[in-house]
Amino acid sequence: MDYLLEGLIKFRTEDFEEHKHIFCRLKSHQAPHTLFVTCSDSRVDPQLITNSLPGDLFVVRNIANIIPTFTVEHEHAATTSALEYAVKILKVKRIIICGHSNCGGCSAIHLPEEVLDQIPATKKWLTQTENVRIRVTAEMKANGKTKDLDYREWLTEQMNIVEQIKHLLTYPYVVDAYNKKELEIIGMYYTIETGEVFIYDSHKGSFELAN
Repeated sequence: MDYLLEGLIKFRTEDFEEHKHIFCRLKSHQAPHTLFVTCSDSRVDPQLITNSLPGDLFVVRNIANIIPTFTVEHEHAATTSALEYAVKILKVKRIIICGHSNCGGCSAIHLPEEVLDQIPATKKWLTQTENVRIRVTAEMKANGKTKDLDYREWLTEQMNIVEQIKHLLTYPYVVDAYNKKELEIIGMYYTIETGEVFIYDSHKGSFELAN
């Protein structure tokens, strides 16, 4: 706790003062340009990765950077309400789905049933990734890599990003803004140990190095 308190003091006396003009401008409203959906993983810092300032990003974080598919029952409201607010009220210009290397949530997709039963809330949440598990399993079998766990990790993390983009496009208001060219949708993959960021190219069906 002492470490956190020291950080609070440093923020107030140094970082806040450096950006005081920004915080004063933001005191009564926000106008972020991007909804950034990423994993809750402590190693992923959206502001640091994108070199963004306060007020730039509207951030949603959850296990495995999942966007639940649209339902009229409004399930998983913590994530879907943020999506709704960002698009309908804040009028963000883009949505970024950012996955990352060594993702525990993506790894959990492949855990045995008896292990997942010990984390029931996570198990239910990960049902949104069932298509990813099926596709990864099929591709590994087709490529003769059923025992290559590193390949499975990489493939799952990237396929999951593409799957969540598909989920985004089940929301009528997202589709409407996207079709009107008012909203851009971007898939991003961040490699923790190298700092490399890859952007999904839907035409090539692959992730291309951006930095």
